[in-house]
Amino acid sequence: MAKDRIISPEAQRSDEPDPASAGAAALRPRRLQEYVGQRDLVEKLAIALKAAAQRGEPMEHVLLHGPPGLGKTTLAHVIAEEMGSHAYVTSGPALTKAGDLVGTLTKMQERDILFIDEVHRLPAPVEEYLYPAMEDFKIDFTLDTGMHAKVITYRLRPFTLIGATTRAGLLTGALRTRFGIAHHLRFYERDELMVILQRACAKLEMGDVAESVLEMIARRSRGTPRVTLRLLRRVRDFAQVRAAGRVDGQIVTDALELERIDELGLDELDRTYLGTIGQVYEGGPVGVEAIAATLGEDAGTLEDVVEPYLLQIGFLARTRQGRRLTALGAAHLGVAVPDGKEPSPEASTLFEPGG
Repeated sequence: MAKDRIISPEAQRSDEPDPASAGAAALRPRRLQEYVGQRDLVEKLAIALKAAAQRGEPMEHVLLHGPPGLGKTTLAHVIAEEMGSHAYVTSGPALTKAGDLVGTLTKMQERDILFIDEVHRLPAPVEEYLYPAMEDFKIDFTLDTGMHAKVITYRLRPFTLIGATTRAGLLTGALRTRFGIAHHLRFYERDELMVILQRACAKLEMGDVAESVLEMIARRSRGTPRVTLRLLRRVRDFAQVRAAGRVDGQIVTDALELERIDELGLDELDRTYLGTIGQVYEGGPVGVEAIAATLGEDAGTLEDVVEPYLLQIGFLARTRQGRRLTALGAAHLGVAVPDGKEPSPEASTLFEPGG
């Protein structure tokens, strides 16, 4: 259920435009100067890329960590484009044995990019192969066993490894220290999302869309570019079928109401979660396992998919006793929180819930 949520930051098949369709230009930026947001990281990468080009060397290995949907994969392709090289994309769970990694490393050309998503999920034997590859650009094969065992060293062409993870704390210390550049990606501000929307509208040939209309979409995007582009495509489809391609405020409202997404970017599961705490458990505190049992959902799904955004906008508080609604969350639901249950001081918000 959670995997199909339109406001989920996880990648979905629908996020990739169909090359055969009209106006299916890639929405991802290709060059660093086109990349929106993450200003500190962009400046850091620009300096590293220029310095590496002047020395004729590959750029240092890069670790990108942060919530999904913020542009880690996009940055890997941008770096490859800036270096004039090819990006090989894989993921930690896909590299089940050392041979999977060795096959990719040995076919890479000089200054190519190896992008490993969810790098914290690399099996230990595969990760150990990475250490000499990252430091000395070599891998060691062990042939035969016992007294006839023989180690053969294979020299690799210098390359750049870009690791991405949503759980930086699960990385081993040995792997983390081998990255020369490490950066945490933050959520996007509303004006940054509007720039992304304006560029996407041009690429999707949607014509001139008013800034106020784009702001309505950005406000519902949970600070995540992947979500904002997904919402834009749903609005475009709705406008094409119901309004002859016209996109205005009413079309956005109607399209996202059809998707059950409100003005804050909350969907049906978010509201049901909050409603369960507010009405069934009188505002909390209540354990996540009890909430999961009431909703018939998996507790891990609620922790990883539902709770992060509710915490960011200050609607939910995690305490030692369990989850409970904040005053903001109770006001949004229109329920009263019993005296003494409001967090103090009031939870700070990352995004402005009121617009």
